[in-house]
Amino acid sequence: METTENSNRWSIDHAHSNLEFSVRHMMISNVRGRFRSFDGDINLNLENIGVSSVNLKIDASSIFTNEDDRDKHLKSQDFLHVEKYPQVLFESTRVGKVGNRIDLEGKLTIKDVTKDVSISGELQGPITDPYGKKRVGFDGATTIARKDFGLTWNMLLEGGGVLVGDGVKIDIHMELTAL
Repeated sequence: METTENSNRWSIDHAHSNLEFSVRHMMISNVRGRFRSFDGDINLNLENIGVSSVNLKIDASSIFTNEDDRDKHLKSQDFLHVEKYPQVLFESTRVGKVGNRIDLEGKLTIKDVTKDVSISGELQGPITDPYGKKRVGFDGATTIARKDFGLTWNMLLEGGGVLVGDGVKIDIHMELTAL
């Protein structure tokens, strides 16, 4: 059976997908958050993963940490500056697979800075859901240095250290449906 380009197109099931992050706070705990709004153009060829591609557009203003004042600060010029830079973008440059592990290489753009990132994760499926739709799941993670993307705001703590850590762990949980 010949695979057509259209059969490799997948949509994000937003009800079962999350883009989450965590960052060290005052050097003693982690603050967690997520982006509530994102979409993507995903071409996933399960027989030849190397020809697959992932392009995500994340609405920067949809950042949510369960604390209104912190969310406002994260949207401000000190961090994401969402009025000037409304989207965070990811564009894959390589997709590889070993067993169930998927390795994505790509370009992450936050504000006006684009850097190479590597995302490693696990692909589950495919399965056919009770409604006859083909689905896969992906759970992946990466860690970025926020300062590399111009997110440099911080405060020194009286006892030493900083208010906000530099490393930001990003966790991706996506359920995709074949189109």
